[in-house]
Amino acid sequence: MELSVNVDHIASLREARKEEIPDPIYAAVEAELGGADGITVHLRGDRRHIKERDLQLINKVIKTDLTLEMAATQEMASIAVRVKPDYVTLVSESPGEVTTQGGMNLLNIKEDLKLFISNLRENGIIVGIFVDPDIEQVKEAARIGAQYIEINTNEYSKLKRNQIRNEIIKIARAAKAARREGLDIHAGHGLNYQNINSLLTVSEITNFSIGFAIIVRAVFVGLRQATNEMVQIIKGVR
Repeated sequence: MELSVNVDHIASLREARKEEIPDPIYAAVEAELGGADGITVHLRGDRRHIKERDLQLINKVIKTDLTLEMAATQEMASIAVRVKPDYVTLVSESPGEVTTQGGMNLLNIKEDLKLFISNLRENGIIVGIFVDPDIEQVKEAARIGAQYIEINTNEYSKLKRNQIRNEIIKIARAAKAARREGLDIHAGHGLNYQNINSLLTVSEITNFSIGFAIIVRAVFVGLRQATNEMVQIIKGVR
């Protein structure tokens, strides 16, 4: 299992004062030095945190994989084709939301996502979709050409330990369905140093995308150590 560290909240801190610091490029390097297998950034339409400059520089500087989270718009497609991150995860966006609210509802989307995904793939980008743990959504993701899914763990993250069994079963079933469809399986949203443990039992998940919890921990111990602590949990070191 691998860890991709989302550094959006470093950019959020920078934008709170409209300063040049802290720089998410520096954060990406620190996360790598802490053992991260990849870096994730979400370039939003409103540019509330990550900017094109951040995306371009991180892509040049890091030695691991870069994942770009983005909405399925032509503007974002043009940026992705120009920058060429290793991965693109398509996500839903709503004006004014604090964070991504849910997985893409592929069964209700009228746009031709199949062509959109095909164009990205033709440019050498591995394409995934952020979806809720629902088997029909998984099947649709495979049908339109996604190469992986990222399972939305937000609902799971809100539950107390004695309430998570059914949600883990749902996530595991979605992951198994994705594997049958030939997809790789990532997971993320709301995961932290405590609730990640139960999801490690879902062997089909190969990558976890975690940001907020690691950045919060970094306030007290530094980003390199905060990343390394999560790496040790995910890779079974402790």
